[in-house]
Parts: sequence; structure tokens; C-alpha cells
Amino acid sequence: MGYLICGKCKNYYKLQSEESAKDFVDHCDCGGKLRYVENLDIVDPNWKQAQITKKSTKREILRNKIQSLHSIRNLNLKTRLVQFWNNRRYKIHNAQNWNNNYNTHYNRETGLIGLINSIKNELNFNNIRWPLVIPVTMAITVIFTITQGILTLLIFLLLAAVGYLFNDQLIGTKNAVVTGAISYFLGSLFTGSFLYLIPLTILGAINGAVCGWIGAYIKTKI
Repeated sequence: MGYLICGKCKNYYKLQSEESAKDFVDHCDCGGKLRYVENLDIVDPNWKQAQITKKSTKREILRNKIQSLHSIRNLNLKTRLVQFWNNRRYKIHNAQNWNNNYNTHYNRETGLIGLINSIKNELNFNNIRWPLVIPVTMAITVIFTITQGILTLLIFLLLAAVGYLFNDQLIGTKNAVVTGAISYFLGSLFTGSFLYLIPLTILGAINGAVCGWIGAYIKTKI
């Protein structure tokens, strides 16, 4: 039989009849090297009996390797599945963002093109409500010619009122532009401002566009 002893921690293990020193590990749990002796005469009371770890059998080693390989395969498969799923989610998310951006850009372009086409279609004197435009033009011309100061604010109110009286915002703005351009043109003629005839006419059209659009916008929100 014999003994396995560790001189570092003073532990010893008595081998059983069916055991051999080769069945055990080479080092003690404390890190010291195990040594086999046939006989053990214990003189030092610090020596104590302890359990020594056995070596793994070939069957246990093979089983551990198989379990380790199986765990690695499962881990790799799981990792690959997670990576595949994350990649798919990332691609789908990017595709959705691209579609949203494309649709938003397309809708903006479509809306802008539609607005430009609508403005082009209104570059004429159709849809001009002359029974409304002529009286307002005369009133603005009188205000522009005779009065000055704060009363000129009535011009902006009248132009906004022209736009407000139409259900269609673009047509209302168009009527206000015509009203503003004609009234400023006549006002510059009556005041003798011939040098400013064209600039004042353009200014009247701009004021008509702004005020008429505001009035028509207010109409659509009420």
C-alpha cells in the first residue's frame, strides 16, 4: 500500500489496497509535490491525514472533452444565431429608415412640384373676381393718393380681406396680387411718381401676395 505525503503542508494519505500512487495527482492542494513512501513513522504531531485528489480516468477525460466540445458547439451556434438575428434586425431597420426617408423626400418633392404647377396654372387673369377687385382697387388708390401715416395700414387690411373672401388660398392670393399691383400703379400715376411707377407696382404686387396669402390662410383655419 504505502503513503502519499506532502512535506509542505505536512499532510499524508494512506493508500488503500486497490489504490496506487499513479492514481493520484502529482501535487497537493497546497501546491507542494506529493511523494510516495512505503512506511511512515509519524514523530511530528503537526502531521495530519488528508484526502488527496485522484487523477481523472481516461473515461472521465473523454467524457469531459465531449462535454466541452458540445458546450463550445452550442455556444458557437447560439452566438452565430444571435449575430445573424442582430444583423437581420439592423438591415431591416436600415431598410425601413431608407424607405421613410425616401417617402418623406418624395412627398416633399411631390408637394413642391404640385405647388409650382398650381402657381404656373394661375399665371393668367382667370379666376379674377373683378366685381370685388375693382372696388377694393379704387379704395386703395384713394388711400394711397390722399392719406398718409397710420391710415395706410388700411391698405394691408383691404388686401388681406381680398384673400380672406376666397375659399381657395392660391386664388385668393392671386386676386390680392392683382388688386395690389393695379392700385399701386394707379396711385403712382395720380401722385405723379412716374419714376417709381414700376417699383411701386412691384411693391403693390408683393404686398398683395403677402397680405392676400395671410387672409386666405386665416380663412382656411377658421
